[in-house]
Amino acid sequence: MQGIPSAEAQSRYDRYPADTILVAPDGAILDYVPDRGDVVISRDGMGRRVFIDRYGNVLATEIRQETYRPARAEEYPPAPGGYRRFRDLGGYQDGYGYQDYRDYRPGEPGSVTGAIPGSGSVTRMPLDEQPMPGADDSYPQEASIEPDQQAIESLHPQKPIIAVTKKPQAEIAALQVFLDREGISPGVIDGHLGENVNKAIAAWQEMTGETLDPNNSEDIMQRLTYSGGLPIIDYTITAADAAGPYVAAIPEDYAHKAQLPAMSYTSVTEKLAEQFHMDENYLKALNPGVDFTIPSTIIKVVNPGQPKAGQVTRIVADKGRKQVFAYGADNQLIAAYPATIGSTDTPSPTGTHTVQRVALDPGYTYNPKINFKQGNNDQILQIPPGPNGPVGKVWIALSKPTYGIHGTPEPSKIGKTNSHGCVRLTNWDATELAKMVKTGATVEFVE
Repeated sequence: MQGIPSAEAQSRYDRYPADTILVAPDGAILDYVPDRGDVVISRDGMGRRVFIDRYGNVLATEIRQETYRPARAEEYPPAPGGYRRFRDLGGYQDGYGYQDYRDYRPGEPGSVTGAIPGSGSVTRMPLDEQPMPGADDSYPQEASIEPDQQAIESLHPQKPIIAVTKKPQAEIAALQVFLDREGISPGVIDGHLGENVNKAIAAWQEMTGETLDPNNSEDIMQRLTYSGGLPIIDYTITAADAAGPYVAAIPEDYAHKAQLPAMSYTSVTEKLAEQFHMDENYLKALNPGVDFTIPSTIIKVVNPGQPKAGQVTRIVADKGRKQVFAYGADNQLIAAYPATIGSTDTPSPTGTHTVQRVALDPGYTYNPKINFKQGNNDQILQIPPGPNGPVGKVWIALSKPTYGIHGTPEPSKIGKTNSHGCVRLTNWDATELAKMVKTGATVEFVE
């Protein structure tokens, strides 16, 4: 079709309206119409047809000619040559804290989950941690969407469209920060690749209809400049940060937990890591030799996004992908979070349920007649609220008794271990979701 204006070339196909054009993710108008045998056709959140190749890449979106407006130079994405190099934006500054760090990950204690809401508290079942089975490397090579399907469908690919190559931790952290700001959580930001990052990339592509190249660091940094600036910034430790209150340790025995005034953080680093959506060891690695207990100390922290806003009317808990998807009334994806959902021995629910109640900073009621017996405890125990409590900082109760969506005292384990049937998110993700969801919203458990 060389020599034929692109819009004219596209309109020559009778099966496509003459007043529409196909626009690639970079804003270019396609000068051809993909053969039906080479693509599948989905629809985006605006109901427009989206052409996707057999590997899940978005080729083009069909839009009306009169609504097409090429991006100006000051808009994103900029014209070719408009990017500044990653290092020019601070990505590799010496002493900036971007150096690779050693693997600080020691063995971590088990978590708890479960669920029966009491009055102002939550009755929960303790969790036996179980390692997740090995990831299955096989994944669909084609989207399973019928060409003329009118309903808006989600692809939920298990792998990112473009595989992430080995990258410096600075660039991986920048990618994680970008996804976090978009409301597509990668879990804890730690500068490490993993399935939580891969799933977030796939969810972002579903939400936007764009293709994200995670290996294009210049593009990621350019996107970051439009959403809050550099991924790592300075932060001055305040007197309140240093003062706490903190507890020396969180005991395993529930009777000892019940004696604490609160299930508080155990250190300034734990508190700050959660505040900035970070892995605690990554925070320490970015600030070697720093005494975090001294007010006015300047440290390096992640620069995460503001909480996502919107009204969530439908939640999908995908057991296979260990991910939670939050949709609005228009069925448009608003946010996505890595999650721990059930286990083989204690599976999560099936089918569709509703949100009954949302509680922030919930307590925990241990009842040996409902929970299995923990240690020598044979009496009902009231465990106080706090971020290190069994359900973290949030409890979203479901209509199915004893089940809910909640936070966790161990954010680095999300998506990597099993739960006792409920849905666990990081505390910050659970808080974000809790502030967007209302009573009556549907919660669908899918395999």
